[in-house]
Amino acid sequence: RLSDAARAPRLRGISLAEACTMTLTEIVEWVRGVPASLPEEMRPMAESICASFLDTARRLLDLGIGYLTLDRSAATLSTGERQRMQLSRAVRNRTSGVLYVLDEPSIGLHPANLEGLCGVMDDLIADGNSVVLVDHDTQILSKSDWMIEMGPGAGSQGGEVIAQGTVADMERNPVSIIGPYLAGKDRREPSHASGEEIFKYGAITMSTGRIHTVQPLEVRIPKGRLTVVTGVSGSGKTTMVLESLIPALQARISGASLPVHVKGIEADGIGQVKLIDASPIGINVRSTVATYANVHDELRKVFAKTPDAKKHGYKDGDFSYNTGKLRCPTCDGTGVISLDVQFLPDVEISCPDCRGSRYCRAAESIRRENSAGEFHSLPELMDMDVNSALNACGDLRTVSQRLRVLRDLGLGYLTLGEQTPSLSGGEAQRLKLASEMGRGQQDSVFVFDEPTIGLHPSDVQTLLEVFRGLIGHGATVIVIEHDLDVIRSADFIIDMGPGGGSEGGRIVAQGSPREISADPHSITGKFL
Repeated sequence: RLSDAARAPRLRGISLAEACTMTLTEIVEWVRGVPASLPEEMRPMAESICASFLDTARRLLDLGIGYLTLDRSAATLSTGERQRMQLSRAVRNRTSGVLYVLDEPSIGLHPANLEGLCGVMDDLIADGNSVVLVDHDTQILSKSDWMIEMGPGAGSQGGEVIAQGTVADMERNPVSIIGPYLAGKDRREPSHASGEEIFKYGAITMSTGRIHTVQPLEVRIPKGRLTVVTGVSGSGKTTMVLESLIPALQARISGASLPVHVKGIEADGIGQVKLIDASPIGINVRSTVATYANVHDELRKVFAKTPDAKKHGYKDGDFSYNTGKLRCPTCDGTGVISLDVQFLPDVEISCPDCRGSRYCRAAESIRRENSAGEFHSLPELMDMDVNSALNACGDLRTVSQRLRVLRDLGLGYLTLGEQTPSLSGGEAQRLKLASEMGRGQQDSVFVFDEPTIGLHPSDVQTLLEVFRGLIGHGATVIVIEHDLDVIRSADFIIDMGPGGGSEGGRIVAQGSPREISADPHSITGKFL
């Protein structure tokens, strides 16, 4: 970005061009030494300039992004990194009388970074601003002056203010769902194996060379256990798991060459590795919760056998809203219509004829009677949430079995006709898991990348039960995570760090939660 002329002038041994390639942490150390390197008459001015820089940089370091280089393009920042940059700028601007609304700022933050986030909010409030925070993390919620709790459930079962008050008020309120978690009463302390007992089912071992900012590693992961990979932002967790372990396992399983930086991997008995990430499911509105969970096909077969369907000669294919006769002709079975607004992006509205059901009116006349004597059409079922549909289809063994899995995964509030591309990252992860539940998984490795994003503490407990279900069927579960409840529930922890970027990339501690909490080198251990 800079011309050759910018490379010539040097201060404390480096040029401006070289300074821009340094990380924030590195440049802070360099800036601290600048005043002393200048002639005495220039030092007061230099100290003033450097103090202003260091004050801004301090908050960025507290927020855990000291590993970013100064020339890093803003377009390449993650959502969490960009949000933290904006927060730091707000503090620097010293505004007053502004209402700041933060939507899940704890996403992707290690507990140590959350302390820095709380410090930023304290600064905003001290300057006379107001902060409204939407979040689930109890570490940050416990710092609030006033809480408003929505619920009691999700989707159609929520939408009400069920409790409000101070943190102490919420802890004492019997109606509050978050209260017990704030008080630490709903914290389950699992029993952990220790030492070599943790490896009684075998181990996955991997040896790697240097890649990016991650140093050469010797990794040992117990099979048939829950392993959580922790560390501050930028410490190398993603590189170690997603760029090294997964490609190496896939190469070993398929007989292909290992990634260049992976020296070797041993994983006896492992036949498949599955990454359950937060990427969207499907790319268009035709993909729904019902189709992805293989419920819709079963329902089409059931409705094709009803007396109403036989009377009109409808087959199961006619109930498809993609190609069937009963799909809405106005929206072509998508449930929405796209309006071409000149000079502006297209606008999508609910179909005025089918009202988003995707079916024509003839489909509403084909009704099925369940064992309770209730009559429902397929469009009505698609408009129900999973919990309601489970009651309506309790007499359909395959359908109810698949719906029960969705409910047990904490997705009971999703409607069957909900478009999968619109699901949050956490919802997408759990829906992807639905087809894996209940199978033998002795040869499987499941990898989860921050699965607790957007989850209430009670949902985190549900997720932990899912992990235990997979492990109960023989699977090996590896989770990249910052959530303390998940970390505390791990059988084995691999703590990366100690810092981010060039200050990280090493395994600083590994073992059971009890062993990590006693390790003086582990930042994560201090919070456990």
